[in-house]
Amino acid sequence: MLNRLPNRLPRAVAGALLFSLAACLSGQTAKDDAAIEKKVDALLRQMTLEEKVEQMEQAAGQPMYTPKEKADALAKNGIGSFLFFTDPERINALQRIAMTESRLHIPILFGYDVIHGFRTIMPVPLAMASSWDPALVERTQSMAAREARAAGVHWTFAPMVDIARDARWGRIMEGAGEDPYLGEQMAAAQVRGFQGKYAGAPDHILVSVKHFAGYGAAEGGRDYDSTNISDEQLQNVYLRPYKAGVEAGAATVMSAYQNLNGVPATGNRWLLTDVLRHEWGFKGFVVSDWESVGSMKTHGFAKDEEDAAIRGVQAGVNMEMTGSTYRKWIPAAVKSGKIPESEIDALVRPILTIKYRMGLFENPYVDLKNFQQVTLSAEERNASRTAAEQTAVLLKNESHLLPLNSNLKHLAVIGPLADSKLDTMGSWAIHGDRRDTVTVLEALRESLPQTRIDAAVGVEIERGSATIFDEQVVPEKPTLTTDAAKAEAFAHAVELARNAEATVLVLGEAQTMSGEAASRARLNLPGEQQKLLEAVVALGKPVVLVLMTGRPLDITWAQQHVPAILNIWYPGTEGGHAAANLLLGKVNPSGHLPVTWPRESGQEPLYYYQSIPQNPDNTEHRYWDASSAPLYPFGYGLSYADIRMKGMTLDADSVNTDGTICARVTVENTSKVAGAQVVQVYTHQRAGSAARPVRELKAFQKVWLAAGETKTVELQIPVKELSYWSPVSKKVVLEPGEFDLWAGFDATAAEHKSFHVTAGK
Repeated sequence: MLNRLPNRLPRAVAGALLFSLAACLSGQTAKDDAAIEKKVDALLRQMTLEEKVEQMEQAAGQPMYTPKEKADALAKNGIGSFLFFTDPERINALQRIAMTESRLHIPILFGYDVIHGFRTIMPVPLAMASSWDPALVERTQSMAAREARAAGVHWTFAPMVDIARDARWGRIMEGAGEDPYLGEQMAAAQVRGFQGKYAGAPDHILVSVKHFAGYGAAEGGRDYDSTNISDEQLQNVYLRPYKAGVEAGAATVMSAYQNLNGVPATGNRWLLTDVLRHEWGFKGFVVSDWESVGSMKTHGFAKDEEDAAIRGVQAGVNMEMTGSTYRKWIPAAVKSGKIPESEIDALVRPILTIKYRMGLFENPYVDLKNFQQVTLSAEERNASRTAAEQTAVLLKNESHLLPLNSNLKHLAVIGPLADSKLDTMGSWAIHGDRRDTVTVLEALRESLPQTRIDAAVGVEIERGSATIFDEQVVPEKPTLTTDAAKAEAFAHAVELARNAEATVLVLGEAQTMSGEAASRARLNLPGEQQKLLEAVVALGKPVVLVLMTGRPLDITWAQQHVPAILNIWYPGTEGGHAAANLLLGKVNPSGHLPVTWPRESGQEPLYYYQSIPQNPDNTEHRYWDASSAPLYPFGYGLSYADIRMKGMTLDADSVNTDGTICARVTVENTSKVAGAQVVQVYTHQRAGSAARPVRELKAFQKVWLAAGETKTVELQIPVKELSYWSPVSKKVVLEPGEFDLWAGFDATAAEHKSFHVTAGK
């Protein structure tokens, strides 16, 4: 495996600095850093080897994992971190033990999976990427951080920045999709949102950029499976969002579960030390994923637990998430000379530094009054609604069926997800309370008080024995247990649609069907939903399909037969209100896809960022039994407004390697309603030391236009953005030559210009 990375600063993190420098310029000075360093040195001199190793441990803290007595004992021993505690009073009790009963009074870091909200749930990360609005992402994660910090949580295991190009992989919902440039933007925005201006900023929490590295390329879209990524793809695609997160100031990084090119990521010194620390200048610490240190023995990489512990240390893993491999084996390995104690000191140092930066030595306790004030506030709920409105993607709107007429007298709202609070929140909403959530049905009834709204489930979808953190997922309503009951429910739903003026069908996946351990071999609508959809459409009345999902689904039939399709992903606490506002035209859809949407699972992995094949004119017919073209291209999204691109100009036909190319695009809203479009710019290098992708996203801007308004949008691309890691020269290159540039509203952008790059002075 090669160890050279693109040495550019991505536009995603322009202005963002390395972790230590960001602290100096944004609230923590060099004097603060020097003072903390002296405190850490003094503390390390007092610590026994065993106490150092305890700081390298994180215990799972829920009662099912660590009973109260054991948690109390670990706190007294001076443990580095607890996972899953969110009760402020319990957090205070454990901190009190650590600060008064442990020998050295070292506070505990409390970590939790704050993925897309804490108590107030925002849309899932894939949905947030659909906003194409980094500022919105930063703002919502900042609010999630504020809620979590008020509860005593210091550290989240987010953002997940894995590039995912296979919709079968369940965790695609947790990232920003398929594109490295968009991924860079979203990674940096999330780091800034969670952490604030520096690690330790008030009302913010630490991030853990994950899963380092390449987890999203799991073979066959199967969770936990190995990844095999060429050096060229690793350098030019998969590593870029991680690097953007580090450059934005990420305090911690999480190693991945899986084998990467034959070496478990948790034992990969090239990855965790050579790349992360030496090349990128990372100053924080690395935490393993769940038990992934001990799992190196399971992989057949380490011969036993002791070997796994030693390999974890040597690779550069500072803290072990759950498990007890470090605790059991490192002290003896140091005493026997297998590991020098100086290596342990080097790994413990950034953990202690973070605790000082967070101010935990001075103020380790939760302010219970503040906790009550910031949780589920009106501001957070409004942000959840706004985010859900701006992340929904309008996929089809034949004959302008949407927005619905607010004067409808009789509407049917049908489907297993129409009134499901749990599924509206989505996967990884583990601290959210379903009672806080507004469903699509509830919101439509609230918005249309004069309309008769009949509702029915029609069919049920359950994953069966799905669990979250060993707790059974409890359905919100009793299940239909007999075939007769299921047939009656189906017939009742169809009859309601028959009698209504129009039907809103809310279909998709239950939240247990997407996320970790939720990969799928097929992308069809689960259960009998397709049958229900076809039966309702056959009635010949207006039908709107509202999709609630964490991944693209096979809706090829719907695209052919349903007049309007609105994808709301898993929209969060205020998702119902957002959906109602979109359906009724109070808000205009503005989301665009961060993934290429397949026609069927057999096309996966499917993505736009492809090399040009030998026969480029035959791209839609590479399968003899199906089209190879996507159902919707990357970047796609419709609006109720008619916004058109009127032309594009470049500021120059030639630019040197030190310069910037500027594209100016004119967009016009020819309709009578305000709306937004995402202007996207793609480039292609015609020839070089390696074949470059047919198109690469290099800039974008979300543009809002009033009715009848025309705007000129300027997008600047530093020529250094055209550099790439060459598999021929084994280094980053920026090659003079001819380039194509396209502008448009998705990856099929048609406005085209070419320009020439010349060698710099």
